[in-house]
Amino acid sequence: MGVEGIGARVVRKEDKRFITGKGRYVDDIKLQGMTHAHFIRSPHAHAKVKKIDSSAALNMPGVVAVLTGQQIVDDKVGNLICGWAITSKDSSPMKMGAWPAMAPETVRFVGQAVAVVIADSKNLARDAAEAVVVDYEELPAVADIHAAIKAGAAQLHPEAPGNQVYDWVIGDEGATDAAFAKAANVVKLDVTNNRLAPNAMEPRAAIADYDAAEEHFTLYTTSQNPHVARLVLSAFYNIAPEHKLRVIAPDVGGGFGSKIFIYPEEMVALWASKKVGRPVKWTGDRTEAFLTDAHGRDHVTHAEMAFDANNKITGLKVKTYANFGAYMSLFSSSVPTYLYATLLSGQYNIPAIHAEVVGVYTNTTPVDAYRGAGRPEASYLIERLMETAARQLKVDPAALRRSNFITQFPHQTPVIMAYDTGDFNASLDAAMKAIDYAGFAARKAKAKADGKLRGIGVSCYIEACGIAPSKAVGSLGAGVGLWESAEVRVNPVGTIEILTGSHSHGQGHETTFCQLVAERLGVPISQVSIVHGDTDKVQFGMGTYGSRSAAVGLTAILKAMEKMESKAKKIAAHALEASEGDIVIENGEFKVAGTDKAIAFPMVALAAYTAHNLPEGMEPGLKESAFYDPTNFTFPAGAYICELEVDPGTGKTSFVNFVAADDFGRLINPMIVEGQVHGGLAQGIGQALLEHAIYDANGQPVTASFMDYSMPRADDLPSFNLSHTTTLCPGNPLGIKGCGEAGAIGASAAVINAITDAIGKNNLEMPATPDRVWRTIHAA
Repeated sequence: MGVEGIGARVVRKEDKRFITGKGRYVDDIKLQGMTHAHFIRSPHAHAKVKKIDSSAALNMPGVVAVLTGQQIVDDKVGNLICGWAITSKDSSPMKMGAWPAMAPETVRFVGQAVAVVIADSKNLARDAAEAVVVDYEELPAVADIHAAIKAGAAQLHPEAPGNQVYDWVIGDEGATDAAFAKAANVVKLDVTNNRLAPNAMEPRAAIADYDAAEEHFTLYTTSQNPHVARLVLSAFYNIAPEHKLRVIAPDVGGGFGSKIFIYPEEMVALWASKKVGRPVKWTGDRTEAFLTDAHGRDHVTHAEMAFDANNKITGLKVKTYANFGAYMSLFSSSVPTYLYATLLSGQYNIPAIHAEVVGVYTNTTPVDAYRGAGRPEASYLIERLMETAARQLKVDPAALRRSNFITQFPHQTPVIMAYDTGDFNASLDAAMKAIDYAGFAARKAKAKADGKLRGIGVSCYIEACGIAPSKAVGSLGAGVGLWESAEVRVNPVGTIEILTGSHSHGQGHETTFCQLVAERLGVPISQVSIVHGDTDKVQFGMGTYGSRSAAVGLTAILKAMEKMESKAKKIAAHALEASEGDIVIENGEFKVAGTDKAIAFPMVALAAYTAHNLPEGMEPGLKESAFYDPTNFTFPAGAYICELEVDPGTGKTSFVNFVAADDFGRLINPMIVEGQVHGGLAQGIGQALLEHAIYDANGQPVTASFMDYSMPRADDLPSFNLSHTTTLCPGNPLGIKGCGEAGAIGASAAVINAITDAIGKNNLEMPATPDRVWRTIHAA
């Protein structure tokens, strides 16, 4: 490890522009002749659009156009798609209801757009939107899973009788039933995984610019994967051919999964730009974000776990109802199936598992991937089950987990996943030591004497990241491959540009990716720049989500680096009159091993471009690219333990300690990793204690602002005690597993397990607000 290489705690390069206000976000971009869009959105959860009268708005100053859902359908712009095909247990395909970019006839959730005003300024567009009169015929709505699946419930889509998207199964039902028939003990649990709003710091935004002379579109957008956006917009939405569409995702202020998807606003902006002959800009406000950004979680589950007489797990049964909202979003079908049910083995050796997942439409905002995407739901369920089992079996929760840990690798679970490596005991040991687990009983007794209820909760999570290989996910229904691309460009003076298909929206790629180059070449990271987020600059890539950037994206860079280094060594060997096999790279020089002969890296680069003295037959230049498709998922894992106190008089929870022991494989930049873990823990704790996107029975959102939707603040959170154990991932040459989602996956169960331990009652749902905790304490 050098001072800036792998393992170094390098300060993030990109932060200079961010903390000085020099970042360039979509809303900062201004184009000549730019207009502004304001969407007219349905106030009803379910209604027919009878008539739209825009005559008054069109007569207002500065109004360029009022465009409707019927017009965009008439122009044959395609419906939004779901990109992962799921097949029900009866072999029928999933039931995908049509989702137009603006509703021509029927709205199915509050906030769905029916028309858009295009005007010379944002305020003029907003004022004109108030003058557009929409006549609705309100229809009955279903706002939650229970209402949607009742006999006679209002139907959202004719394609989906009973509001059912699919009824999917995984695992061996016969083997699982046999395990339960022989069980000495069976633990049962009903769990609701509460709906969340993503709340990235930067709201979504889009600017579309149509060049009539070139018949070419440019889209600036807040996207986590601009190349996939271009692919979908061209191939499925009929916006433009791929080579006539450029997508740019500049600085993006957070995503958490919610900016993976292509949204109606981007489609409408592109279409409207061509219609009006001017650039069109839309920047969402916070209320629009609450109404229209894809929500996360929202599962209702019944689970049962079977144990033998030695407290070994023998079987697991799970039935989950997953709320999809009003429409299927881009990856929504995969979240409660292949990203959730395949992780139901957790860290445990469970011989038989059977899971059934029923997808359900409701008159609410569509639900899709949100930080962790299926993995938090699986981990929460399993870790709540394990804690419940320990209480029912009257054994120590940590000991019960330890006795059921997987200890031999590789390990094939009954639900597809093949864990490659891990040391779950090491993580649990580290967490227990950090929190002084053995001394908890004495601390609990002292708290009781002080009138407080103290509890401790354990959560041992595992996740699957770097989703791959492409052939495998394709066989499971994925519409795209999940590889990554990279290109290394060495300029004639030796500066280096790394072009990556990954996208950074807070992860620190501009630093971490440079550290790999510094490690291999011994050059300062100031000599390296990272290029991403522009489909005209970077060859096709798959973007950033699922903690894939380092395990997949950085490995692609490594592969391209190896090609570049191989050519550079040939040039150096030729110049130094040495054998290529004797050339080593150290401290920015190509050296002949065992001698003092060397040539600086910039001189090798210059030689590649002057081409005056290259090896016979070698092409000039020093630029290489690579595509990397992993052979397996990666499997980050860890143990979290939370210690807290509950005030029985108010139900308020106060943290005493929170320890996190994670195994992420090799760490490129420990400081950035710790920042990622802190953020994930905040979101996991936020779900456990505070956050909940709520709708009333008529489908009206009642948490559509920060006045009503409670976000975690600094004083809601403990100071985290972090540590790392390391087993290197064998599936990629860097040994990386991924870190971006771990905190959000493991934290919630640790908190709820601790609260239920403190209050002595197991039936507590998230979010565990003071009111809910107080009522649980004092319930009969």
